[in-house]
Amino acid sequence: MDRAADELSLLRAELDRETGRLHVLHAERLQCRQGCSSCCVDGLTVFAVEAEPIRERYGELLANGEAHAEGACAFLDEQGGCRIYEERPYVCRTQGLPLRWLDDGDGEDEIVERRDICPLNDDGSDDLVELPPDDCWTLGPFEERLARLEKARERVVLRDLFVKRSPPV
Repeated sequence: MDRAADELSLLRAELDRETGRLHVLHAERLQCRQGCSSCCVDGLTVFAVEAEPIRERYGELLANGEAHAEGACAFLDEQGGCRIYEERPYVCRTQGLPLRWLDDGDGEDEIVERRDICPLNDDGSDDLVELPPDDCWTLGPFEERLARLEKARERVVLRDLFVKRSPPV
């Protein structure tokens, strides 16, 4: 394993610990289950460093399998399950959780905190804005760490991992 792969493995372990903690904390509100694929949209991109383990572990699927129909993630099976769940990218590991991020405000040098959650996991209460920051997944820090692993800053469209086949003649 090279250094980037080792660092990705450590980053994923940390990511899974933290998202696991948040999944337990929000278990009553989370409706995400196998087959729930409304967040599994087409056109998702990942850093090349995240695409490499998918290529290595799922080479047979990529070479001989069929991508899911366009409009949804190429890696969904017919029942809406993820065919690469063990190697799913960062963006997939954080879906469904209460999200928070810092954004530019209206004033000069103003930074505001924004929050969101999947509509399926929104229980209708206003508690999302009242959650302590540590009870939300904060967008930014993990993405920055992934970006540092990726020397070329290359993004890969998940659908493009499948081997392209020539149409029948």
